[in-house]
Amino acid sequence: MSGLPLDDQIAELREQGFVVLRQFASPEQVAALRAAAERDLLGQVAPIEYEADLRYPGAPESRAAEGGLTVRRLLNAYARDPLFAQWATGPRIAQWLARYFGETPVLSTVHHNCVMTKHPAYGSLTGWHQDIRYWSFSDTDLVSCWLALGPETRANGGLSFIPGSHAAAYAPEQFDEQKFFRDDEPRNAEWIARAVCPELQAGDVVFFHCRTLHAAQGNRSERVKLSVVHTYHPQSCHPMPGTRSASQPGVPLEAAAG
Repeated sequence: MSGLPLDDQIAELREQGFVVLRQFASPEQVAALRAAAERDLLGQVAPIEYEADLRYPGAPESRAAEGGLTVRRLLNAYARDPLFAQWATGPRIAQWLARYFGETPVLSTVHHNCVMTKHPAYGSLTGWHQDIRYWSFSDTDLVSCWLALGPETRANGGLSFIPGSHAAAYAPEQFDEQKFFRDDEPRNAEWIARAVCPELQAGDVVFFHCRTLHAAQGNRSERVKLSVVHTYHPQSCHPMPGTRSASQPGVPLEAAAG
């Protein structure tokens, strides 16, 4: 899909709610980012979110339980290491998102901004959801960039997406109390049947809309899966005052304006 012209890539994101771009990051970038992630994972370098904190299906019941210190996310990637900051604000991402938004992109340091892990043991599955569910902005046109630091498939917990789901309107009862898209709701069955799980290799990225329904299974491989994900919004879109979305300043990707 990376062979498409830039405008076609953006059109695919607008139509499908996600687009896969092959080898968007260089092997050297991927190796450096993976080494930094593995270093911090081994050292349990804070801030960290543990699987037990969220208790999704398959996660330990508490940090004190067996597997309770299984890491789910290495948080605050932008400030964690200059390598992550350089990736998140680099020219390829900046220019791509500037073309999509038609204005300067801004990196959110609150939402995503992390290294996602998926462990073979105690790595939980994540149900169908839209990322916008807990975000508070003046508009809902936000885009995340997901970078694979190794192979990603359905078997090791790779992301699945529902094409076109970002453009649909849903009734509140199609979601549960945690705002997950219910798999026991008849109206949702047709949507879920459309799901696809694009296989990724190290260096591939997925740009996906914050309203696109996506999910991930557990990791049935023998190796921890690592990914880097950041979220962006156009400069004209603002986090709502007093909300978590406004709790930390964003980072404008100024170089993209030119």
